[in-house]
Amino acid sequence: MSAIENDLNERLKAAMKAKDQAVLDVIRAIRSKIQLAKTADGFGGVVDDALYLREITAYVKSMTKAREEFVKVGERGAENAERLTFEVDYLSQFLPKKLGEAETRAIVTASIAEAAVSSRKQIGKLMGLIMKNHKDQVDADLVRRIAEELLEP
Repeated sequence: MSAIENDLNERLKAAMKAKDQAVLDVIRAIRSKIQLAKTADGFGGVVDDALYLREITAYVKSMTKAREEFVKVGERGAENAERLTFEVDYLSQFLPKKLGEAETRAIVTASIAEAAVSSRKQIGKLMGLIMKNHKDQVDADLVRRIAEELLEP
């Protein structure tokens, strides 16, 4: 059993005792995602921290996008946006911390020089290099934004 799985199980028990529905919902959602991954074609049979991190990352990413949509509709989506904000914040504690803008900018700048990239047309090449070397360290959207800022059109 993975360390993240153990931690989530303990948190689930505590949430049940405390009748904390918000925590129960988010942990159950992740457990459902893990179950789906375990039954998917091509599953390697190992439930480890890497699987949990992959599923939590995907869930956080999709909930972040959904939250943005609820925020756009204003007051009608406020309750759902608030719930999704809680879920994203709660699950973020399990994810590796990403580098800040200054550190990411340094990586992008160094990678531009390393890959000899000079225009935005080559941004795919740059993104591939950075994500290959720094995938868990950087936020892809931030990398793209900085690269577009630094490269000529």
